[in-house]
Amino acid sequence: MILKNKNKYIIISLLLLFILNSNALNAQQTYSKKALTGRGDLELVGNTIKLQPEVFRQFKKMQKEALKSGIKIQIVSGYRSYQRQLYIWNNKYNKFALEGFTPKEIFQKIINYTTIPGTSRHHWGTEMDIIDAKVKMPLKLLVETNYAKNGVYNPLKKWMDANSEKFGFFLVYDNSINRKGFKYEPWHYSYKKRAKPMFKQFLKLNIIKSIINKNLKGNQLMTFNFVNNYVNKNIKDINFQLK
Repeated sequence: MILKNKNKYIIISLLLLFILNSNALNAQQTYSKKALTGRGDLELVGNTIKLQPEVFRQFKKMQKEALKSGIKIQIVSGYRSYQRQLYIWNNKYNKFALEGFTPKEIFQKIINYTTIPGTSRHHWGTEMDIIDAKVKMPLKLLVETNYAKNGVYNPLKKWMDANSEKFGFFLVYDNSINRKGFKYEPWHYSYKKRAKPMFKQFLKLNIIKSIINKNLKGNQLMTFNFVNNYVNKNIKDINFQLK
């Protein structure tokens, strides 16, 4: 009897060790340069909105829980390819150019909220911009006032503040007074378990080479000093829990 119990204990211990090691290996997955810069080589699920499989599963759990409180979380932006981000960047560049801004002024205006193609966290399939689909959609979706007190998405923001981290989702560009770079985005959440290792691996890339593209509007301004400053302020200065 003692021998049987001992063998049972050994088997259970080995199974637990296997599960722990599998989880550790999974969390430490190595991502290719293509995957980190929006150029493919990444497993995604979903139709119009795509996420990594684990991120999608956790989102569905969170969405189901939020419905109990009358909140219907809807993702309006998930994974974005490099080409999609390039399209967004160039459109904004052209818009500001038509308004008479200089290339330097345009860059500063764009990077208040928009990343340079090849550096977006949305390339990773771990990010999502969210709204509440149960309320009437305002003319402008992703603006801070919608999520502030008396804003149409304030109930959503309050629910997320109280519950999102239980499901692994963290606000990226929070309203910390000491944070630099991108402005406060109360709609942008990141799945920490996957995004954190991707963030660390992304920072090891030669970022200048990753973003130089003759089709990128304003590419002549992508100097070493500009990119270095952009990485330190916009890419690295995020919610400390995601670093």
